[in-house]
Amino acid sequence: MFDGVTLNHEQQQEAAERIHALMAEGMSSGEAIMQVANEIRSQAAQASSSEE
Repeated sequence: MFDGVTLNHEQQQEAAERIHALMAEGMSSGEAIMQVANEIRSQAAQASSSEE
């Protein structure tokens, strides 16, 4: 399910680090991935709405 959000290498690294940090706090990998993905989608939506 591709939603049109693409990340450059640096952004991918930041997302992976965020996922690992959440997992270190006790969150499951699936939950951490879902949370980071939702954060990225939210940021992308805000960025696209501010461009209009």
